Amino acid sequence: MQFEYTRRRSVRSPVTDAPTFRVGRLAASGQAETDVSHLIDRSYNYHSPRELHWHLADRLGLAPGAVSLRETVAAA
Repeated sequence: MQFEYTRRRSVRSPVTDAPTFRVGRLAASGQAETDVSHLIDRSYNYHSPRELHWHLADRLGLAPGAVSLRETVAAA
């Protein structure tokens, strides 16, 4: 499954002192783009796109290799 997400800036991690991000919008790509933001907790501070990738795979019960994730720029 192909997903696209927009990033919202968040806080620095108190554990790693690295920047984190929250997902602004999550969409399933295909013939018609579908907003699936409700599938995740958008208040969670992700440390990396890889963490979001694994979270999606786990949430959907898919093998990580079956999930494709791409960041898009939010429309202004």
